[in-house]
Amino acid sequence: MAAAQFDLFDDAPGYRQVPRSAPRTRAAPRGLVSPNWNAEEAARRLEAGGEYRVLRKLVPRTIMARSESRYPNLAILVDTETTGLSYARDEVIEIGAVAFTYDDGGNIGDVVGVYCGLRQPSAPIPPEITRLTGITDAMVAGQAIDITALEALIEPADLIIAHNAGFDRPFCEKLSPAFVAKAWACSVTEVRWADLGFEGNKLGYLVGQSGLFHEGHRAADDCHALLEVLARPVGEGGALPFAQLLQSSARCRIRIFAENAPFDMKDHLKARGYRWSDGSDGRPRAWWIDVDEDLYDDELRYLRAEIYRWDEAEPPTVWLTAHDRFKA
Repeated sequence: MAAAQFDLFDDAPGYRQVPRSAPRTRAAPRGLVSPNWNAEEAARRLEAGGEYRVLRKLVPRTIMARSESRYPNLAILVDTETTGLSYARDEVIEIGAVAFTYDDGGNIGDVVGVYCGLRQPSAPIPPEITRLTGITDAMVAGQAIDITALEALIEPADLIIAHNAGFDRPFCEKLSPAFVAKAWACSVTEVRWADLGFEGNKLGYLVGQSGLFHEGHRAADDCHALLEVLARPVGEGGALPFAQLLQSSARCRIRIFAENAPFDMKDHLKARGYRWSDGSDGRPRAWWIDVDEDLYDDELRYLRAEIYRWDEAEPPTVWLTAHDRFKA
């Protein structure tokens, strides 16, 4: 979420829109609802006819001791709110983290820790950020993130997950070195949400289509919401989004730089998913793309045939694992 946290949920971060207030409805007359009213039964009856869909309010899972969970692995969902989009010049004003256990099959177990902290930046929060996040200067005045508590949560983790890790990871690494050596996964780019029947990858779409709603739009609240989306089976086969995320994050990827590509090929590269690097971050000044290892040969053939038109072209490549991906 950054600077208004970039919408947690786009391929490229963007400012999040503040949801509109729900329309006012008339209160039910006193005595209309029976003391024996069963809301869940009413919801099921509404849904049974196929004319209504009912959203359930998301309730965060109870926190339990790690020693009491029977699931062996530990992952952390993280989300940040920042003063802007640039990790180099902007600052974190809030971070949320939810630690949960899981097994090798991608089944989510228990929440075993939660951290959420505000931080006063070195300059006033831009009005646009306050409008988008709801975080004011008054809220962060005198506040500081408890780095010791945050690092205690992060250190034992096998995996760090963010909804748009390319945005959150650089900010997190700037905040604490505990994030640097960790394996990271991105629930935006490493889950094929469309294949699972979702209409988009923004958190609001994912939560709503999972039959839930939440009152959040703060860092820890969005982590709890994303956890439930990842944990719920979807589709006829009951696929687990988290299982797909685990499998995807475990694969190697190759970053290909189409260095010295002809200028008039830029639109072709952009349409294929390449992004531009201006070289200011130490990378080659070139269009680049990340592809799965098994797609590398196909991508190389495309570049040689369509872009360079030279069979011996060897564009620079970098091999990336979950420990390397999403770094600045």
